[in-house]
Amino acid sequence: MSDFGKDTGKDAGTDPTGTNLIPEPRSVRAVPGETGHVLREDTGLDARPGTEHVARWLRATVGAATGLPLAPHRGGRSRVLLRILPGLGEGEGDGHGPEAYRLTVDGRHVEIAGASAAGVFRGAQTFRQLLGPAAFRRASVTGKREWELPPVVVEDAPRFGWRGVLLDVARHFTPKDGVLRFLDLLAAHKLNVLHLHLTDDQGWRLEIDRYPRLTEVGAWRARTKLGHRASPLWDERPHGGFYTKDDIREIVAYAAERHITVVPEIDVPGHSQAAIAAYPELGNTDVVDTAALSVWDTWGVSPNVLAPTDRTLAFYEDVLTEVLELFPSPFVHLGGDECPKDQWKASPAARARIETEGLGDEDGLQSWFIRHFDRWLAERGRRLVGWDEILEGGLAPGATVSSWRGYAGGVAAAKAGHDVVMCPEQRVYLDHRQADGPDEPVPIGYVRTLEDVYRFEPVPPELTGEAAARVLGAQANLWTEVTETQQRVDYQAFPRLAAFAEAVWSALPAPAERDYRGFERRMTAHYARLDALGVDYRPPGGPRPWQRRPGLLGRPIDGAPPIV
Repeated sequence: MSDFGKDTGKDAGTDPTGTNLIPEPRSVRAVPGETGHVLREDTGLDARPGTEHVARWLRATVGAATGLPLAPHRGGRSRVLLRILPGLGEGEGDGHGPEAYRLTVDGRHVEIAGASAAGVFRGAQTFRQLLGPAAFRRASVTGKREWELPPVVVEDAPRFGWRGVLLDVARHFTPKDGVLRFLDLLAAHKLNVLHLHLTDDQGWRLEIDRYPRLTEVGAWRARTKLGHRASPLWDERPHGGFYTKDDIREIVAYAAERHITVVPEIDVPGHSQAAIAAYPELGNTDVVDTAALSVWDTWGVSPNVLAPTDRTLAFYEDVLTEVLELFPSPFVHLGGDECPKDQWKASPAARARIETEGLGDEDGLQSWFIRHFDRWLAERGRRLVGWDEILEGGLAPGATVSSWRGYAGGVAAAKAGHDVVMCPEQRVYLDHRQADGPDEPVPIGYVRTLEDVYRFEPVPPELTGEAAARVLGAQANLWTEVTETQQRVDYQAFPRLAAFAEAVWSALPAPAERDYRGFERRMTAHYARLDALGVDYRPPGGPRPWQRRPGLLGRPIDGAPPIV
């Protein structure tokens, strides 16, 4: 098993201190008789072994925002102590894990203790929240030379070990600096997985030395559909971009300093038109003139899929060899979703492969692709994760399932002994609209309000015992067909990502019993933190004038189907 943890099953604590922390900790209590602690010019950071990088992060963020040097502690009256206490993650035998922490503020010092460096870092996020919204700015704006903290003890640990967000950089490219900023926002909400959707029909975003045309050709499209694919509008400007290998090394290192794992996704065998446009031999050349294909400029599911040939397998083995060199993540996502079978049905070569391998039908052929790379990754110490369509035709032995079409795929996989990440589109697709009003920009999919996301439950009631323990956690997915700028990503993600963070971190009761009004009250303070971070979130009362997109056709779904 990887270092991604499991549900600890504890009830969330209440907060009598008015600290308005998000996500809600397990326990927050006032320290009787204490007056709190004041950070001053002479406050030192006492970073014990293993916490040095947390000290560096605190100086770069909290130090910059407060104007305090936070120099190494030299015996002054005020200090912030950072230390690792491995036993902290073993409290009461419930397996709180490496991200457990305890934050103590009293008149003598501030202590942030964690079960590991990751726990210390999570505690540092809470410390920053206690200082107030101004601590989230990049430079001091208050002129204060003293910063007071309330006398509290916070004891906390995450419910799930996989608390992820997918950012689709294939449909609309997010430049490197935008990804680094997004990682900071994830860290501020104690999220710990960034799933980068790097390849699709509309673009290939990762430099591969062996196959330079993947970015020379595949990273650029001639124009872009504006709005849903039924819209008559086009942006006639070319769109594209890609990450160099050094860009990825920087992103991965930046994430690691924040204890975030970057999971790469290279989509096979569908969603592959950009790759086929770059290297036509990857496509089904016996039924399609693949040399005439270009990077797709509209949305939906392209019919152009990979050919089931040895040459295709070898090509993607070469690609993945370079991917593994860049991403140390134990998991590699290979998509496996939305693969139309029409070309395979018409292809003599595909039919021959089905017969030779004894696969039965085209679903079996899709499974053949996934099983091949499941074995290939396992031989190299990695694990394959894919969308729930990889269940079709038989699930690869070591595969983990991202359950996106509802809960059913995840339930089936967990009962069969496979690990699962829950990300049902009816609950946590953040590209879907946040209200049904006419001002909502480019309305897509289901209405999913802040309260809907807050009441998201990753473990469905039909999973119990060992099967329930197979749920590694959950992931919110943000697709970017109609989310083309940082401003639009901010709007779709926030404030709902704060609600999602609480749903996967905090030990909340059943969805119907959750204190949403209390969450709303805490969000009042959290909006000020988001303002300080420069996040262009959706206000509770609806979009601001500049956030609206009049005239751009969306694809609303008026009635949500049952969650299956």
